[in-house]
Amino acid sequence: MSEEKLYAVKNDEGQWADSGHNFGSGAWATTSKAEHEEYAKHYGGHVVTLVEEPEKVVLSKEQAKIVEVARDDEYPATYISAYTDASNAEESLLMNAYVNGYTVAKEKKYNVKVPYAEGWHFQKYSPESKRGLHNNWIPFPAKDVDSNMSKDLFLFTKSEIEHYGLQDCEKEEVTEDAD
Repeated sequence: MSEEKLYAVKNDEGQWADSGHNFGSGAWATTSKAEHEEYAKHYGGHVVTLVEEPEKVVLSKEQAKIVEVARDDEYPATYISAYTDASNAEESLLMNAYVNGYTVAKEKKYNVKVPYAEGWHFQKYSPESKRGLHNNWIPFPAKDVDSNMSKDLFLFTKSEIEHYGLQDCEKEEVTEDAD
């Protein structure tokens, strides 16, 4: 599928020409550059090529970090190449993100069920309960309905599940609209 460029006429005040030879907020755009050059010659303004903004790439947090560090590197392409896996696909993805922008994928979160305990899920300690204490806390079982703690404390990322050794427990993915 070939993409045709669109052209319009804009004046020095930033107003667009419409098909009725008036300048204002509405733009008249077509694929004929010659037609717009002729219009600009007779009515003023200059021809502008309208370009669609490229779609942003979706990256993981780790990939986004590589792109951000590359922005400060003297040789960004070399940096990206050095910190991607052997596949050209990832390198190409990160180069595209560097040039066109990116968004970071929202990390999936899970409720982790306590084995052999119907209606119970693991819960993290709240930041308030850990204040001033050591960071060796482990998740504890909590009955969902009885808990008056934040629902966010029931949500675990994959890395947290692995960190706490809960990977053998049954997990329920929590969708964004359930947050």
